[in-house]
Amino acid sequence: MFQQLTPVIKNLLIVNIVFFLGSQFVPIAYNYLPVFYPDSPYFKIWQVITHMFMHADLGHIFFNMFSLVIFGPMIEQVLGSKRFLNFYLISGIGAWLLQMGVQGVEIFNATGSFFPLHQSLDMSTLNTANPGLVQEVYTSRMLGASGAVYGVLLAFAYLFPNIPLQFLFIPVPVKAKYMIGGFILIEIYMSLSRPGDSVAHLAHVGGALFGYLLLKLWRVRKGIY
Repeated sequence: MFQQLTPVIKNLLIVNIVFFLGSQFVPIAYNYLPVFYPDSPYFKIWQVITHMFMHADLGHIFFNMFSLVIFGPMIEQVLGSKRFLNFYLISGIGAWLLQMGVQGVEIFNATGSFFPLHQSLDMSTLNTANPGLVQEVYTSRMLGASGAVYGVLLAFAYLFPNIPLQFLFIPVPVKAKYMIGGFILIEIYMSLSRPGDSVAHLAHVGGALFGYLLLKLWRVRKGIY
């Protein structure tokens, strides 16, 4: 299977594994490479990219890389390696943008500002309206390739909608457009029903959304494969 990997998929797989193994030996990497809310004192600009290559545990990286290996090569063959890399990274950044946008609204509702720390507002006073919210947002970190991977999944359903997919827990084949569409709907539902969940469900939705917008912007024909 690995001999059939396309160039970008192979390199993404290697980079993600290197980051994961490195972070296990140097745990302090989890303080600097995941991405934080832009107004957080822990935020660094490089985190917008590096968070896509960090993973919390073995199960996290396995499912992301498994999905990338299964669905990514066909997308790279259609888009070409350079455009596919751009697609992957922009989908990941889009996932971050949507997640941060929602957190920004939460911060604004609690403080009256999207960037209260940078405006030198009194955080202790602002926190009384919603105890713990600002601290939670400012100290929570987002990491993982899931947003970018959801962009790849969306692209697969967009380009190959009628290819039957079969997963371990689903006994019958289901067309890609229904299977992947169902995954995205589940993420939307989870983001609404479990807002305090440690999983960034809206980031997954953001990755799919930005992936779709890119395919439209690039005028990639839908469902021709």
